[in-house]
This record gives sequence, structure tokens and C-alpha cells, in this order.
Amino acid sequence: MTHLHIIGICGTAMAGLAIMAKELGLQVTGSDSGIYPPMSTLLASLAIPMQEGFSPANLEPRPDLVLVGNTISRGNPELEAVLDQGIPYRSGAQWLFEQVLEGRHPVVATGTHGKTTTTSLLARIWEEAGWQPGFLIGGMPLDFGRGARLPTGPWVIVEGDEYDTAFFDKRPKFLHYRPRTLLINNLEFDHADIYPDLESIRRQFRLLLRSVPASGHVIANGDDPEVEALLSLSFGQVVRYGITTRQPFMAKLESPDGRRWGLYREGVWLFSVTWSLLGQHNVANGLAAATAALVNGMAPEQVKAGLEGFQGVARRLQRRFEVNQIAVYDDFAHHPTAIATTLAGLRAAIGPARLWVIVEPRSNTMRTRVHQDRLAPAFADADRVILARPQARGLTSDALLDVEAVVAQLNDDQPPEQSAKATVVANADEAVQLLGREARPGDHMVIMSNGGFDDIHQKLKQELTPI
Repeated sequence: MTHLHIIGICGTAMAGLAIMAKELGLQVTGSDSGIYPPMSTLLASLAIPMQEGFSPANLEPRPDLVLVGNTISRGNPELEAVLDQGIPYRSGAQWLFEQVLEGRHPVVATGTHGKTTTTSLLARIWEEAGWQPGFLIGGMPLDFGRGARLPTGPWVIVEGDEYDTAFFDKRPKFLHYRPRTLLINNLEFDHADIYPDLESIRRQFRLLLRSVPASGHVIANGDDPEVEALLSLSFGQVVRYGITTRQPFMAKLESPDGRRWGLYREGVWLFSVTWSLLGQHNVANGLAAATAALVNGMAPEQVKAGLEGFQGVARRLQRRFEVNQIAVYDDFAHHPTAIATTLAGLRAAIGPARLWVIVEPRSNTMRTRVHQDRLAPAFADADRVILARPQARGLTSDALLDVEAVVAQLNDDQPPEQSAKATVVANADEAVQLLGREARPGDHMVIMSNGGFDDIHQKLKQELTPI
């Protein structure tokens, strides 16, 4: 095989596979609808040709193999041409295992929350130790400026996504990876578009545990009852970590905002970490990555250096700019737990400063009423909340998230002497106009969306900049 074509190449994972394939020496081409930065510029810098839109013409000259992204469905004209012409095709996850993971040591980070940060931490720690890892990460780690790299040795760090694989393979991607070191950070209900209930997600994690060899390790969050309930099924060696319960590997916060914390093994202090990340949830991510490194034989001083050198991940409470003494952050959170933990970490860092959160409910789950009752409590640490009305995109009105009810609940909980805490807006422009009227120096603003939210950051920067 010399020519690999990728349908849906600008997805984070598929772009990562394109990078790996290019490093393998293959000719790589691709297509997508909506070719835009940062993936488009990254792929262009590697001289990977991309076509805007889907067409049978994109398959000329005929590729040896086609990878089909998990957003590509039957009826897509390019996919239909692949099937009609009998061109061999694979899912990205299957190709990754066959070409990169098989015969190596996959370290796979899973869980409802924190996968991208934990995987990026693992890659940085392994790199700091000189272990030359390959990696595939569903985000942009600032340490590397790219989400993928081909390994030069046995180690491959992979973000283990529980979302389905392709139109012809509805198993989670992570079932393809066959980890020798598996991390399970947490387990909650998510992805309501493909999973009917939490039990259906538990079932996938049970299958994943069965793929870990007896000589492998399962690094498990002992603080999470859902994770704990899975572990009796493991044939691999289970190693627990935790913050709130006593576990073989533990972290203790040395500052309320999580910027300083100590790591303990069997009750014995190993080292303390001072880093830039905020919140107990990130301490848990760091502890998970550190535990995986230590049980695989890495020296504590190497682990500490990797943690402290970690620069973070784009769109994970990333401070984008400060204008007129107003700090604006970008965050990917799209689940009540992720919203709550992110805001708690920032609140611990900024003290009594006024904290705004602006949310676009955009993911397939956040647009529905699955988390209707949990959303308002997730904003406990915010002073002001702006919620955008979600796009229906095929949902009926009674299935769509009722943002007015969330806002009413937040405002009903306010003391009578205080003004309304929450507001509904139609779009990013309305949010920017409101913020322009009411923001004041010293405020902190977190914009939460798993998309671009109509370029809200740039619009807000222009609105807040004094003339």
C-alpha cells in the first residue's frame, strides 16, 4: 500500500492518523466538509492535499486504501463511490491498531472526563523521560503542537474514545486498541445519541477490561464507585489511585486551587508538584498519568519533571487573552460534571472576582434534556451565566434542552436583593453585546463549547477593547 485516502480528514483523530501515515512514508490525501484551522493548517504544513467537500472525483487517482471517519454515513457520495468501486476501506481505529499499535505497548486513557488532558500528560511524561512515545490525542497538546506522532520505540499513548467507530462498526473505538496499560479515570452517562443508558456504556468498559493481558496494568480511579464496580472483571493487575479515598497512589492538595499537590505511594510521600493547571479534577488527571508511569518503571524524578513541564491542552481552560483587565478563557466542557469541576478550579484560583460562564450547548447530548436537572447546579461557582439556545438539528422541541427552565432555576435560587444570575441568548452576537454592556475590570469569563461558537472569542475581544 502506498496511497491512503481519508474521508473526514479534518476530524482531530483522523488528522492525527494522517500525520502518522505520512510519517510511515505513505502518500496521504483526504477530503472533508468544512476545512478550517487548526487541522487544515497543520495538514497543509505537512504537504497533505485536502479537498473541500465529498465527491467521487476525490478518489482519482484510485487510492490503495480508504479510511472512513466516524462522522461519514451511507449516502455520502464519496463513500458510495468507495463501496461501488470495491476500494478497500477501514475505520481509523482498525488501521491504527494494524499499522501502529500491534506488537507495541499501547497506553490507553479512558473515561467520561479528562481523557485528552490525561493522554497529553502521559505523552509529556514519557517524552521527558526519553521514552520516545508515539501518541494519538483527541486535542492539541501545547507541548507538541500536534495531536499525533509515530512511535520510534515500543510505547504508544492513545486517547481511548468510547464513541462508536464507523458506519459499519458501532463498537467503541477503544475496543480496537488492546491496551497493555489501561487508565480508567471515571464513568458517567454521556453520548445520548448512541447509548440509551449508563448500563450500555458500562458494558463497553467491561469488554475493554477483558482485552488487557494478565501482565498488563489497569490504572483505576478508586474514588469513583462506577469504576470500582468494574474492576472485579479485570485479568490485568489493578492499581488504584485516588484523592478522597485511601488508595495505594494518592494525591493531596497543597494549595486550594490545585496548583501545588503531593504524590504518595503506599502512604509515603514521593514528591510535590507545582504546575499551571487548576482544579482537583486536573490533579486527578495528573495522578492517573503519574501512577501509570511509576508502575511501568519510570523514576519518580522523571515523572515529576514531566508533570511540572506540562504546558496544557488547547481549549481546556485555556486563557485566550486579557483586555481592559478582563480575562477570557476557552474551554471544551460539554457535560455538567466537567462544567462544575472546571469552574470550581478557577474559582479557587481567582477568589471573589466576578466569574462569568458563557455556554453553547452544542454536543449531541448537551442539546437534549438528558442533563436538564443537573445543569443549573453545575454553575454553582459562577456569578453570571449566559446560556445560548441550542440548535434543534433534528430534535423535537420536547427533546431539546429547555434553557429557559435552567435560567429560571438559577434565578429563582438568587437572594431577592441580588439581580438575575442567568440569561438566555439566541447566539454569540447577543452574548457579546450583553458582555460588552455589563463587563467590568477584574472579571473572568469562561466560554464553554465543543465547537467554535461563531468565532465568539474574536468578537468578544473586539467588543471589550477600549476605542
